[in-house]
Amino acid sequence: MSGSHSHPAPAPLGGPLVTPVTITLAILVAIAFVILGIRFIFGIGSVTNISDGYPFGIWIAYDVVIGSAFACGGYAMALLVYIFNKGEYHPMVRPALLASLFGYTLAGASVIFDLGRYWNFWHIYWPGYAQVNSVMFEVAVCITAYIIVMWIEFAPAFLEKFGLKDIKKKLNKVLFFIIALGVLLPSMHQSSIGSLLVVFGYQIHPLWQTLILPLLYLMTAVLIGFAIVIFEACLSSSGFRRPLELHLLTGLSRLMIGLLVVYLVVRLGDLMVRGALGFMFEPSIEGLMFWVEMGLFAAPLVLLADPASRLNPARLFIAAFCLMLAGFVLRINSFLVGYETGAGWHYFPSVPEIMVSVGMIALEILGYIVLVRYLPILPKEESI
Repeated sequence: MSGSHSHPAPAPLGGPLVTPVTITLAILVAIAFVILGIRFIFGIGSVTNISDGYPFGIWIAYDVVIGSAFACGGYAMALLVYIFNKGEYHPMVRPALLASLFGYTLAGASVIFDLGRYWNFWHIYWPGYAQVNSVMFEVAVCITAYIIVMWIEFAPAFLEKFGLKDIKKKLNKVLFFIIALGVLLPSMHQSSIGSLLVVFGYQIHPLWQTLILPLLYLMTAVLIGFAIVIFEACLSSSGFRRPLELHLLTGLSRLMIGLLVVYLVVRLGDLMVRGALGFMFEPSIEGLMFWVEMGLFAAPLVLLADPASRLNPARLFIAAFCLMLAGFVLRINSFLVGYETGAGWHYFPSVPEIMVSVGMIALEILGYIVLVRYLPILPKEESI
């Protein structure tokens, strides 16, 4: 951590907790919990369209795979601040960590929604049952460990709120080790989510089936992490009527664009080496969705090509949103659109499946609003 930068201390935002926005979010959360109650009582088939042919539905593809990638803001900021010693970004760590905390905790919980025999989920962690050679086992254990690590990383916000300074001092002495784990664990499981698809072999369309999927998933997780930090900073600035830290976002966008160029070179180079470029010109849903995916990845390069455009909050927001959407489409393409299990099998999420996913997003936003109002998370505004 760089000691040469002085930053405003985090402080609770205050303000009303009950507003039209929080009430709407609470209603969406309640609907999701009712649907989940039906699912846990009457079985997964009572509310979902998944089948033997499509065992991974939107609850895995979005809630877990995409949800955990959207929760990589804390990971990306930890890389920047603690590994590359970019101390000027320190004020953005705690808000990013809070969003990551909710995203990962809900992604971890969402796995249980998709387990047929959910009452046996503890088998994952029991040595007698654990399948240590399984990619899925590695993902499950790493995500669980990372959720615990993030709660410990976030603990200082609670300790400050309740005046437990002595405990905070003791925690600070070991926090460097926790932060190191907080960088290692996402690097492992974000790449391993790509490895899950490598195992699927020929069932994944050639536009997405490659041995470098672990690298592509890791690179896009970091890219999405940067994008989500910019996206959330713009939203919280607008929603909470706070000044936008534009100088930090401009620097972050520069790093994001640099990594995006590297990603696109690697992605297109891989298709060329494998002789898979021709598939993008086939008149198929896979070909169309590939162009949508690549167009969204290319959009931030166009929007932020001119250095002056990186000083424009609207352009930064749209570029970040495009990049988040690009990561979303990449994962939907590789897990659902590009997955072909055989003739006769089809999948499209049911309304209850979609409403549960919407409810999880609402719960994350609601939790973020409540905690930034109650705990010291966002930097204190300087009095003029």
